Amino acid sequence: MIRLSLIIATYNRAEQLMTTLKSVAEQNSPSELWECVVVDNNSKDDTRERVKDFAAMHPELNIRYVFEGVQGLSAARNAGIRASQGEIVAFIDDDERIVGGFIAAYIDLFDSHTDAMSAGGKIIAEYPSGRPRWMSRYTEEPIANPMDFGEVVVPFPSHRIPGGGNMAIRREALEKVGYFNPMLGRKGNRLIGGEESDLFERLRQHHMRCYYTPDAVMYHIISEEKLTKDYFCRLAYNTGISQRSRAELHSRVAKLYLFEAFKWGATLLLCLCHRPAQSRYLLLMRYHITRGIVGR
Repeated sequence: MIRLSLIIATYNRAEQLMTTLKSVAEQNSPSELWECVVVDNNSKDDTRERVKDFAAMHPELNIRYVFEGVQGLSAARNAGIRASQGEIVAFIDDDERIVGGFIAAYIDLFDSHTDAMSAGGKIIAEYPSGRPRWMSRYTEEPIANPMDFGEVVVPFPSHRIPGGGNMAIRREALEKVGYFNPMLGRKGNRLIGGEESDLFERLRQHHMRCYYTPDAVMYHIISEEKLTKDYFCRLAYNTGISQRSRAELHSRVAKLYLFEAFKWGATLLLCLCHRPAQSRYLLLMRYHITRGIVGR
């Protein structure tokens, strides 16, 4: 019986995906309890061949390839949900690796907390080329989204949501509140987001409990490309666009503007207690987020 379906949406990252799949193949949970569904979101590289070859090398595991031609992370994840069988649906990304007890941790969490409808685990940022000096905890969040709330299972903090690359949801919850909104989320190389925030907002509106499990550890591998100034500015700008899109969906644009003004005040205060390079990137982040919010 498939208890958990692990869904990996991927786009033009065949080489990085192999690192992720190797960590999936090292899971210590009995293979009959889980499956891995890899959703190829219209990749132009050799993703199809690489995934099928990997699955053939691991016949003891239930690794399946699914193609989704509609471009977009939300569309790919929704295709994975539809193609999967598990009562628990977990999501990771194609630029990370998970520990051997990752799947077991989520199964244990939902078994021991019957009121849990969703959950998230620990996210540790990994920098193969080194962590840049300009990075602070605030500018690291949109790039790596590190997450650590201790070593015991607790309700997820109300001011945070699980990271998109390390989250799990009961299928019954998804059937009740709906899947990912295809109007939100990344499409190809466009860095639009917001689909996870939108989904977890709907879960909270239905008073569904979310828990943090420390044993579902994911290492987010941050490539050198994501540490360039150009990428950082584009990411911040598209974060602003995503926030504006969600605000329009929920008719709260005025509230978004007010909150952004408050964040500018907080950013200026933070600049007083950071190194010049860190302060410069804090201002860059705020400027480009605001530009995305108001520049549509």
